[in-house]
Amino acid sequence: MSILESIILGIIQGLTEFLPISSSGHLVLFQRLLGLEEAILTFDVLLHLGTLAAVICVFRNDIISIIRRPFQRLTLLLILATIPTGIMGLAFKDFFEKLFISGSTLGIEFIITGFIIWFADRAVERGKQLDNITYFDAVVVGIMQGIAILPAISRSGLTIAGSLFRGINRETAARFSFLVSIPAIAGATILDLKDLQGLPDGMGLPFLIGPLIAALSGYWAIKFMIRILQQGSMRWFAYYVWGLSLVVIALQLTGKL
Repeated sequence: MSILESIILGIIQGLTEFLPISSSGHLVLFQRLLGLEEAILTFDVLLHLGTLAAVICVFRNDIISIIRRPFQRLTLLLILATIPTGIMGLAFKDFFEKLFISGSTLGIEFIITGFIIWFADRAVERGKQLDNITYFDAVVVGIMQGIAILPAISRSGLTIAGSLFRGINRETAARFSFLVSIPAIAGATILDLKDLQGLPDGMGLPFLIGPLIAALSGYWAIKFMIRILQQGSMRWFAYYVWGLSLVVIALQLTGKL
């Protein structure tokens, strides 16, 4: 892996982890296009640590509040949202891994992501704020996050969509979605630690730069996504993933992917 490839993958991971266009789908796609295989799991784990650092930095006040008052209601909401994700991830681990390896479902999953974003953007907002989120709302968001373990189903897209479908206002939907991502990213990273392959010779610099770029681009993506939900529309992300799905399907049909 060259430094340029490391930078490209870092930007892709940082942006797509928090924009509703699927980070895992983009990473699978670009790793295949770049022909990267050696120790790629190790690099993926490091990229996810970069995006984890980004979301912790943006929501550091919420995290500090939880540490100081661990038994507050927000803590319970995050736990309830994390449980379905964890159960689905462990129960269907082998199935999800096969889809990641084959990449055969990327096209259709990008299409599904687009439709979910499209309908979520048109959802009627009922104005629920963080204090109004119910325990059932949290479970629904957690189930949506569990479904998003599929390669090209966007985690942020589905958790924001789940929040909007439950009547949570758009700014709070983004905040809750990104907070829920912290235990999900951390948990997935911990599970992958046992399979790490170590650093290939001479790859120290690319494996350092990629996660750093992922953290910086992830920080920007979170801020941008919050602004979009406050002032704009998510439908443009739907158009993007629909267009990308056509490219993926075309590459698959021609044997280039």
